[in-house]
Amino acid sequence: MPKISAATVAEHHAQQRLALVRAARALLEGGDAEAVTFTAVAKATGLARNSVYKYFPGRPELLAAVVEDAMPRWTSAIRAGMSAAATPEQKIAAYVTSQLELVRSGEHRIAQALAGVRDAAVVRESAAQAHRELLTPLTGALAELGDDDPRRTAMLLQGIVNAATTAIESGDDAATVTGRAARMAVAAAMGSTASA
Repeated sequence: MPKISAATVAEHHAQQRLALVRAARALLEGGDAEAVTFTAVAKATGLARNSVYKYFPGRPELLAAVVEDAMPRWTSAIRAGMSAAATPEQKIAAYVTSQLELVRSGEHRIAQALAGVRDAAVVRESAAQAHRELLTPLTGALAELGDDDPRRTAMLLQGIVNAATTAIESGDDAATVTGRAARMAVAAAMGSTASA
C-alpha cells in the first residue's frame, strides 16, 4: 500500500487532490491555461503523471476544480464587504468595490486564463455557476431596495463590474475606476427601482 500523509486514506486523497488544484492554479496565474498539463501539475506536486488521473479524468475537470476552489474566496470577500455596509445602496457599492479589489489583487488573472479554454463544457459550467453565486448577495441588496426584477438588474450591474475589470486590467487607475463604477452601479440600481 502506498504511503499516505494523513490520518486516513480519504484525508490523504483530499490533500492530494487539493495539491493538484493549487498547482494548476499557480500555473494559471501566469495567464496561460495551456500551461496546465497533467505533466506540469504532476511535476509541481511530486506525483507521477499517471497518478493525476486517479483524481481527475481529464484536464477540463481539473480546470473546473480550480474554479470551484477559487469561488469561496471570491464570495467570502464580497459577502464580508457587503455585510459591513449599513444600507442597500452601500451594499451595492461594496459589491462592486469588493470585486474590483479582487481584480486589483490579481485574482482575476485565473478567470482570464480560463476564458481561453476551448471545448471544455465542464469549465464553462463551473464558471457560469460561479457567476450565479457571485450575483446572489447583490440580488438580495436589490430586493431590499424594492427592485421588481433583482436577478436581471444584478446581471446588468455586473456588466459595470466587468467593464471596470477590463479598464483596470488595461492599466487604468484602479482607485478611480473603482469609485466611478461603484457610483454608477448605485445610481443605476436606484434608477431601476424608481422606474419599477
